[in-house]
Amino acid sequence: MKLKIVENFRAVFYTPFYLLRVLRFAEEEGIEIEWIDANVPGGAIELLKRGEADLSWGGPMRIMKDHDSEPGSERSLIGFCQVVSKDPFSLVSRRECASMSLAELPALRLAVTKEVPTPWLCLQADLEEAGVDVKSLASVTQDKTQEAQLQALRSGAVDVVQVFEPFVSQALEDDAYGVLYDAAGRGPTLYTTFIATRAAVQRHAEAFSAVSRAMARTQAWMQCNTEAISETCEPYFPGLAPALLRAATARYLRAGIWSTGPAVDEAGFNRLSHSLHKGGFIAQPGNFARCIWTPGHSSRHRITARFGR
Repeated sequence: MKLKIVENFRAVFYTPFYLLRVLRFAEEEGIEIEWIDANVPGGAIELLKRGEADLSWGGPMRIMKDHDSEPGSERSLIGFCQVVSKDPFSLVSRRECASMSLAELPALRLAVTKEVPTPWLCLQADLEEAGVDVKSLASVTQDKTQEAQLQALRSGAVDVVQVFEPFVSQALEDDAYGVLYDAAGRGPTLYTTFIATRAAVQRHAEAFSAVSRAMARTQAWMQCNTEAISETCEPYFPGLAPALLRAATARYLRAGIWSTGPAVDEAGFNRLSHSLHKGGFIAQPGNFARCIWTPGHSSRHRITARFGR
């Protein structure tokens, strides 16, 4: 069985996918993979839609958004195999602000992630649950890359930044900075699955089931080889100091952002859907049964029935 899998943008929280590739569990499951680089957040989706790739990975927010416009199409996006089960972003501030609560955030100048919408949408929902009217925030900027956010924090241009690893660990190398809020503490929030079109799921169900089994083996390997994770995926981060990569993966392990199994958690799906819908990103709450496929179906009839055809 052959598949074309297109990589999403490179990020430490996508480490399980790089381990899948290095450990070659998919090949042991009988899958021959052609790996394609996308390098742009969301860039893989167009390749899937055009049929130039079979599978990618990314945020289910793209699946929910897609179902707003193409809910019953053969091109509709479908997710399977939970990989990142908690929000990997953090709020980093100067040490004197790190002990503050979300309820105190309105007094601070906040820079939020510009590359993708999910982190800010999820944080807005967190703020509202903490009793904060998002409109009351003194200053919110969304025009800086994460690297530029850290520069702004160091220069005093902002008080709090929203970043993921390795930028969090990079900031923490200086004792002047601390973590005000780890979004993983929110609890289950479905952040990353494999993504394919509905047509591809129908065409490659057996191969996709094998990929899911391979990821399950990768997840089990991670549980048993925590100390080897960063070293094993070092080739995917050539510009990152090994010590910084170790610190970044260690923080994610402690936070429990990586799923220990491939089953997609409906509560995590619903939490993400709630944040996206409340923030106006999707018109209707995501429908778990329509957005998520559970590998293991062996016939095309059962797969199409699963999606209401």
